[in-house]
Amino acid sequence: MVFPDRGASAPYAQVKQHLKDQLSRGLWPPGTLMPSEAQLVAQFGVSRMTVNRGLRELQAEGLVDRVQGVGTFAAQPWRATSTLTIRDLHSEIVERGHRHNAKVYLAREEPAPATLAQRLGLAAGTAVFHTLIVHFENDVALQCEDRYVNPACAPGYLQVDFTQTTPTQYLLEVAPHWEAQYSIEASAATAREARLLAIERHEPCLVVVRRTVSRGVPITIARLVHPGSRYNLQGELRP
Repeated sequence: MVFPDRGASAPYAQVKQHLKDQLSRGLWPPGTLMPSEAQLVAQFGVSRMTVNRGLRELQAEGLVDRVQGVGTFAAQPWRATSTLTIRDLHSEIVERGHRHNAKVYLAREEPAPATLAQRLGLAAGTAVFHTLIVHFENDVALQCEDRYVNPACAPGYLQVDFTQTTPTQYLLEVAPHWEAQYSIEASAATAREARLLAIERHEPCLVVVRRTVSRGVPITIARLVHPGSRYNLQGELRP
C-alpha cells in the first residue's frame, strides 16, 4: 500500500492517521472488530512493532479498544477519556523539523536503595541499570533524563549507544507492551540538573516522574526534567 503524502511522518504515525481517518468516516462502527495486526502489517508493508505502536496510540486516545487474544475494536463514541500522551522526545523534535542529539553523563550498574528497589519490584540492593542523559533540540538542552531500569526486562540496556537512539525507543523494542503511571509537577531542578540543563537554579521546570510496567513487571522509573521556558506538555479530551 502507498501511504498518503504526510511529509516526513514516521510509518507508525501514518498507519495511525489512516486508521483514524477511516474511523472518523464510520468504516468501523462502534464495537466492530477491526483488522488484525497481521492484516495491517501485510496491508501497509511495515513491521508488527510499527503497527502495534500506532494501535497503542489510538487506544490511548480512546478511539479503539484492544482485547488481548481477541483483537482491536472501534470504541464506543460516548466514552470520554482524558488522555495525556507522553511521547518519545526524539520523535517530537524530529516532527518539528529540528535536530535531536543527546549527551550521556552516566551509564552504569549500581545497587538499588530500598525505596527504588520496591518500586521496581526488586529486593533492596539488587543491581539495576542507571543512566543520566541530557537531550538537546538544535543544541539547546530540553530534557534531563535520570532513569533506572530493571535489568531482567532489558539485559542489553547498558550496551546501547544512547547518542543514536533514546532509552524510550530501545525499551519499546525490547518490552513493547507498556503501561505507565506518572506524576507531573512544577518544580525547581536540583543543582546538578540545573547545571546540566544550563539554567539558573531557581528557574521553574516541568518535572515528570514516570514508572512503566510490561505484563505486570516493572521496567523502568525515570525522572524527566524540562526547563519551563523551553517545553510544553499537552493533553487531549476526546469524546
